[in-house]
Amino acid sequence: MNTPKIGIIISSTRGARVGEQAARYVESIANKRTDLSFEVIDLRDYPMPFFDEVASNAYVPSTNEVAQKWQKKVASLDGFIFVTAEYNNSITAALKNALDYAYPEWNRKAAAYFSYGSAGGARAVQHLRDICVELQMAPVRHSVLVQGNDFYPIMNGQKQFKDLGYLEQLVEQMLDQLSWWTLALKSARERS
Repeated sequence: MNTPKIGIIISSTRGARVGEQAARYVESIANKRTDLSFEVIDLRDYPMPFFDEVASNAYVPSTNEVAQKWQKKVASLDGFIFVTAEYNNSITAALKNALDYAYPEWNRKAAAYFSYGSAGGARAVQHLRDICVELQMAPVRHSVLVQGNDFYPIMNGQKQFKDLGYLEQLVEQMLDQLSWWTLALKSARERS
């Protein structure tokens, strides 16, 4: 079996985002591992219009070229870490749109979550877990949630994620679970 590939997806496309810093932080810890390989995926690189296809690509091929490029990228990966902000108690519109533009490409793959916001992004992660289940993904139990008191100084440019010493162990625990599920699901996909 080839080393499984994990996409670290930056879910925010705003100019004033911290998602890229968060994704690079997760990547810096993840790259210490040898059981998985990692790639940061920026939704800015996939500027899809709001979903306007005849149906899900589970039933009808997408006509939008950027969506087709996105679907190929998702299909090439074996698991995902969603780096998500919490917008009004849920995920970003850009992430929901990206999730909707693919279907079979997500199936039977593991998903993990690194989130931030006033409540640590917990409400966004809960919505995202539900969406992932509908997309036939396997969400891991352990998420990393960066709460408001730690997040606000990051958002205001006074600190960085790497300054929060406790986070690295939490990311490692999340990666351990993601690894187990990714390897199990990749093995099962290859057998079927």
